[in-house]
Amino acid sequence: MQEQTNARMPIAAAILGAAGLLPQAAALLALVLGGPGWQLGALAMGFAYAALIFSFLGGAWWGLAARSHPAPQWVFGAAVLPSLIALGCAIPWAFSAAWPGPWLIVLSLFILASPVIDLALLRGGFAPRWWLRLRVPLSLGLGAMTLAIGMVA
Repeated sequence: MQEQTNARMPIAAAILGAAGLLPQAAALLALVLGGPGWQLGALAMGFAYAALIFSFLGGAWWGLAARSHPAPQWVFGAAVLPSLIALGCAIPWAFSAAWPGPWLIVLSLFILASPVIDLALLRGGFAPRWWLRLRVPLSLGLGAMTLAIGMVA
């Protein structure tokens, strides 16, 4: 029974995961359709949401490692990278450098590449069998919308 459950994606994960793309879609729509008065807010929302979700993904990786015995040490390192990358992409904004376009693009590329870690977790037996069916579309969706926001910026 446990093996069968491990193969079936929880409905809540699928629904809430998909709903998690809505804020980024709203930021993209606000940027494209909202006019000049909406631009800074839409860019800030798009960056903040991408950074938040990317950091959340690192927490999910950490959780998968923490429940494994023995815990794969490399995952703990990989798990802290999303937060550090997101912070690194935010620092130029704090110092009035070229922001946010180039840094949204950098962040989007890391989000788009994140399924590589998900695949390694699955192959190592640390993630449930349905993990990639959830993670790949979410990473591609968030990454593509973040890239679009960066390109429009």
